[in-house]
Amino acid sequence: MTVSKESQTRLGEVAARVAGLVEQAMRRDIKEALQNCDPLLAEVLEYAIFGGGKRIRPLLTVLSSTICGRRDEQLYLLAAALEYLHVATLIHDDVIDHARTRRGRESVRNRYGMAVAILAGDWLHARSMHLIGQLTGPDGLSVFCRATGAMVDGEYLQIRHAGDITLTQEKYFSIIERKTASLIASTCMLGAMFAGGTSAQQQALGRYGEKVGVAFQVVDDLLDYLGNQKETGKKVGNDFLEGKITLPLIAALEQANSDEHEELCSLLTGDRSGTETCEQLRVLLERLGGFRFARNRAQSLVGEAVAALEIFAAGDERESYELLVSIAGYILARKQ
Repeated sequence: MTVSKESQTRLGEVAARVAGLVEQAMRRDIKEALQNCDPLLAEVLEYAIFGGGKRIRPLLTVLSSTICGRRDEQLYLLAAALEYLHVATLIHDDVIDHARTRRGRESVRNRYGMAVAILAGDWLHARSMHLIGQLTGPDGLSVFCRATGAMVDGEYLQIRHAGDITLTQEKYFSIIERKTASLIASTCMLGAMFAGGTSAQQQALGRYGEKVGVAFQVVDDLLDYLGNQKETGKKVGNDFLEGKITLPLIAALEQANSDEHEELCSLLTGDRSGTETCEQLRVLLERLGGFRFARNRAQSLVGEAVAALEIFAAGDERESYELLVSIAGYILARKQ
């Protein structure tokens, strides 16, 4: 699907406004919550939270609430809670991956050390739980806990299958549905729950979030090989260097003849440190249709996400509906 220039412009305006309101909510909340805490924690949180980022999850929370008819100041605190969780996962991801950089600058782990990074992530996770329980009640907290449990399970599955060249599409999607999509789906569901949306509305937005989340990860897989490091803030070929088997690779392995399969396996199991090896793999994936397959799958997932919003298409909150559709289109077009 394609999104008109006018829709992209409007999405950018709304996203910037929501991001500003959510950041204000985070600053007020952190100031209050840290009154009796060590100043180092405040410094680390300032560095981790306010160093940039797309703020897609808070925007999804806000739109999932407004499409169900509720918009008030507390909504931005709920969105802040879900951004806290996202930042916590990024901090912990960088600990797990021993990452030196994040978004083009030092990771929290690299700047402050492993112990400080883990504790900062723990604090953000705890604060997120506190606010979600306060704002959406036990049912919302249950959604949150199931999603974080699924995310951890997905991380374990990814670790188990690192470098596994026999990984199937079915298992790949099982991993990213848990690791990435579960949190985005919960972000949308919690926005609907906060607004008092019907069960059908909550489920529709949860499905939308799940499909958008999977599409987001598939596009991430593509950008790892085809992206521009200046735009993505990530080293091209990083997944390959870490031994992650992603959708373009899986699709290429499925399409390869015996000689091509042997060549792929040799690249994947040999020394991956050189840029020449990564470029060889990129050329081979292009030739075997791995990138084309992943693009098509991402487009299909975005179509499913938009279809999930059908119950809102004729509703009163037309702008929120159109913005959610535009976000799905942005997922396909993004370069970072």
